[in-house]
Amino acid sequence: MIMKKVMSYAVLAALALSTPASAFNGSIGYQTVALNNSVFEVIPRGRTDVDGYWCAAADFARRTLGAGWQQRIYVFRGYGPSEATGRRTAVQFSLSPPKETAQQSSKYVSSGFTAGDSMSVQGANGRCFRRPLFDN
Repeated sequence: MIMKKVMSYAVLAALALSTPASAFNGSIGYQTVALNNSVFEVIPRGRTDVDGYWCAAADFARRTLGAGWQQRIYVFRGYGPSEATGRRTAVQFSLSPPKETAQQSSKYVSSGFTAGDSMSVQGANGRCFRRPLFDN
């Protein structure tokens, strides 16, 4: 009986360690999944506004990756299909600038995402409190 419980816990632990880091923040309506050690993907589950993507990226960077408030978050890849879930739309972020684009620093991102766009974790977190002008 005890051995059976130990084996069950060992299997669960192995499964947990083999899956990528993932977070779902229902209050902002986005799922965030680590694709590898440097890139993570934000997938909308409800909201689809630009501020929501940045908010989810800041939340994941801060809580899961341990990023500081002044750490920059970079758009690694703009809108495209999710590699983690297969959903039609996702945006990929990284704490390091993408190598193939010139580094861009922007306070304001208003229409979509371009690889290399960036803002601090604190700036992106500030977008969590904005509400879309028109709800979907």
